[in-house]
Amino acid sequence: MLNLFVIILLSYLVGAIPTSIIMSKLVKGIDIRNHGSGNAGGSNVFRVLGWKYGISVILLDATKGMIAVLLVSRLYFGSFPFPNATPFDDFTLVQIIAGVSAILGHIWTIFAGFKGGKGIATGLGILVSIVTVDMLLGLVVFALVVGVSKYISLGSLAAAFSVPVFMIIRENIFGVDISGYHTILPVTIFLAFLVMYTHKANIGRIMNGNENKISLSKKKK
Repeated sequence: MLNLFVIILLSYLVGAIPTSIIMSKLVKGIDIRNHGSGNAGGSNVFRVLGWKYGISVILLDATKGMIAVLLVSRLYFGSFPFPNATPFDDFTLVQIIAGVSAILGHIWTIFAGFKGGKGIATGLGILVSIVTVDMLLGLVVFALVVGVSKYISLGSLAAAFSVPVFMIIRENIFGVDISGYHTILPVTIFLAFLVMYTHKANIGRIMNGNENKISLSKKKK
């Protein structure tokens, strides 16, 4: 039990590293939460500091999720402390727990007054590690929606909900045997609704026509 707790704690702390806040302070000497949408995430860095820094933060946040799933989970040893009723082996289940802990750390970071980002990029890193094909299809959806609407938030929502949809289609229509399908599907659905919860303000702004659109044009100095 102690071993699993250590993994959860370390994964949370990895996810809690406030990359957007660190980046904004290093680049402009500002707290990103006081600018743009006020969110400490890559999309707000994208709007305020430009696409280069925004993409850098998104990649760093995705890396946090991958570190939790691929590295921190390696600290697991012994037997799982609870009955494992999932189709996953114990280690894969620990990887999922580590990934979810990293997302929670990103959203409610202890290093920045529990006001972090929305968990999209960190979730991306986790899902790429576990359901690679479906996540890559989700990225295509993200790119298409953002390209048409210019709303990163809308693209994030569409991508989050498309992943479980792609899993359902591939498993049940195309007959692809997705490992641990009946366990990972509820996890992706949970993450999709978590994304919706963290984007509730964005959803309101989109409906009111007040959401900021992105631009790849160079920021004026």
